[in-house]
Amino acid sequence: MRRSTQTFLSTIQALALLGAGTPGASWGQPPAKERFEDVSRVVSIEVPVNVVGRDGKPVRGLTAADFQIFDDGKKQSVATFETIDLSVLSAGSSREVRVRSEQMTAPSRRHFLLLFDLSFSSVPAILKARLAAREFVLNSLAPTDLAAIATVSLERGPRLVVTFTPDRAQLARGIDTLGSRSDLNGERYDPLRFVVDPTQIAAAEASGAAQGQLPNLRDEKTGGALGDYLASLSVAGAKDQRMFDTGRVSTMSRTLASVAKSLSHLKGRKQVIFFSEGFDSRLLLGRGAQQVDDAVKEAQAIATGQQWLTDLDNRYGNTELQNEINRMLDQFKRADCVIQAVDIGGLRTSGETGVGGAPAGVGKEALFYLANETGGELFEDANNLGQQLETLLDRTSVTYLLTFERSDLPENGAYHRLRVKASLPPGARLSHRAGYYAPRPFAELDPLERNLLAAEGIASATPRRELDLDLLVAPFRASPELAYVPVIIEIGGGGLLAGQTSDRLGLEIYAYVSDAEGQMRDFFTQQVGLALGTGREAIKKTGVKYYGHLELPPGSYRVRVLVRNSETGRTGVESVPLEVPAFTNQDPQLLPPMFTEAPGSWVLVRQREDQQQRSVIYPFTLKGEPYIPSARPALAPGAEAQVYLVGYNFGPGDLAVQGRVTDAEGNKVEGGNLTFRERTATGIAGLDKLVATFQPSGLAAGGYVLNVEVTDPATGARESNSLPFVVR
Repeated sequence: MRRSTQTFLSTIQALALLGAGTPGASWGQPPAKERFEDVSRVVSIEVPVNVVGRDGKPVRGLTAADFQIFDDGKKQSVATFETIDLSVLSAGSSREVRVRSEQMTAPSRRHFLLLFDLSFSSVPAILKARLAAREFVLNSLAPTDLAAIATVSLERGPRLVVTFTPDRAQLARGIDTLGSRSDLNGERYDPLRFVVDPTQIAAAEASGAAQGQLPNLRDEKTGGALGDYLASLSVAGAKDQRMFDTGRVSTMSRTLASVAKSLSHLKGRKQVIFFSEGFDSRLLLGRGAQQVDDAVKEAQAIATGQQWLTDLDNRYGNTELQNEINRMLDQFKRADCVIQAVDIGGLRTSGETGVGGAPAGVGKEALFYLANETGGELFEDANNLGQQLETLLDRTSVTYLLTFERSDLPENGAYHRLRVKASLPPGARLSHRAGYYAPRPFAELDPLERNLLAAEGIASATPRRELDLDLLVAPFRASPELAYVPVIIEIGGGGLLAGQTSDRLGLEIYAYVSDAEGQMRDFFTQQVGLALGTGREAIKKTGVKYYGHLELPPGSYRVRVLVRNSETGRTGVESVPLEVPAFTNQDPQLLPPMFTEAPGSWVLVRQREDQQQRSVIYPFTLKGEPYIPSARPALAPGAEAQVYLVGYNFGPGDLAVQGRVTDAEGNKVEGGNLTFRERTATGIAGLDKLVATFQPSGLAAGGYVLNVEVTDPATGARESNSLPFVVR
């Protein structure tokens, strides 16, 4: 797996040119096509609604006419309406399910965050809870579901182990790392947490201490027979201990509130499956009715005038803590999160104690309170987690996704309450998000919020065009096991600099590739800094071209790319399918046609290789000379463009090369002329590099696709490939 590259280059002069490997950058004349797309100020608010009948089953067959949406009491028009029925989406072959999943937007997917409490849980319980969680992600989730793994502790706060992903294997690997003493270093591992490095799994020690565990500080032995003086000291000590415990709960409450805040910008309803033993519920709710001895002692103290022996917090709970917990729970409700609490205290074997030596079940009431106040449930048998959550999974298997639009929302992060009315069958009830937050300036988002937003863009791969992105992805034969796959990313300068105020442009580049089963197979990430200076206008008219690469075995893949301006948050997302052939089977293969780029057209940046990685030969060469390929060529009418073709396993002799122009939908378009010029000698067996020219004669301005077919007359073998282009 590729490690992430976190570099921040000081100046444009420090950039590496494609193919040259030397510092520098070229500024040239701007291309004719405009690459800036303005951003609409219309905000779409998605409202997922679940409707459950009297029998506990989801209600099907409702339409848009059955629903009404009110935003802060004002009725809104439903702009779009969609029914997501997982029983339908999950039917059919694995390929059909995968295609449907890729077409689903983030709000229409179910999101599950498996959150492990490392501070109010014993080590044995956490280690055993991993088994239940692993079983759940591997066998209970629907193919379209997204899940994430995270931990929360007093010392380190929330830590994302694996982000929201459909990749069940990575989720299982992330769960396997829980209990490890090793740290997740953002410099060494995937910053978006899609990929868990195998070394992290090897470092997970089954007997290791869970992170964030506090030492046992409880020692509340009292000797009531020693008299009132010692009794009063005991009460004072218990109060001090309770104040300490209350402080820990208060800190955890603030930490959980930060989790809710980070989740608030993720679209779709989130189910937070909270694995914990909970905290002493008396801190929050006061003593329970079953604590008769405490009540008797307290009554005797009051009756004898010894009020100093009473503890009101023990009797009624801590009001301040109650308010803080309720504010935290309100954050979860506002973020459209439901807490499903899992009491993992029952996973301890007989004789084992919880945190601080507390008996089993001491935090059950507190966990119930957290779940109940957000509309969730308490699950007491984590060994059968999948069976217990089956009801939840079933009643959320049908979702009605209602969308309305607002064009008057200021970027102030204000909360807006929602209400949904519906015409329902008798006894049916509905649940929906309680409200939504208006957008906030990107600069106000914390790092976890930013990472989750980027991860959401990669996971859904829904095109996003605040930045204008074009991709060229081509697999080159490298070894019998792996192909070397360059990924060329072109980023239009107009959108990139829109709203940019500082003289330093920060670029975040994320590229991931998933296989046919949805597993992430490779990735590269990089942060690039450009000192704009006097070059601001030049880069605005041109753009940035980035060169990275992946290494993949033969198979079917999807390459997902997200680019973001670190200051403004403007984002571009694109994805393309990729077929990596088995070059060893001697079947002919043809890569996409390569239109050569004029020198100086872009600011060029090349991925910095890790020191551990072997160096690779730059593949875009002809007769020993490097060239720069274009991801989306912009051609002038009547002008002749140079086209290079790379093929494998064509026989000797003359090859026939034909070109055909289509529109984006694949319909043939009259016009354009491809002329085959030469088959060059490469000196490498099975590798062909062909030269052709293309004239867009007869084509009106607009976007097209050039389809090239190469035929081996000796064998009749034909191979074709294509590339989009634009006529200016």
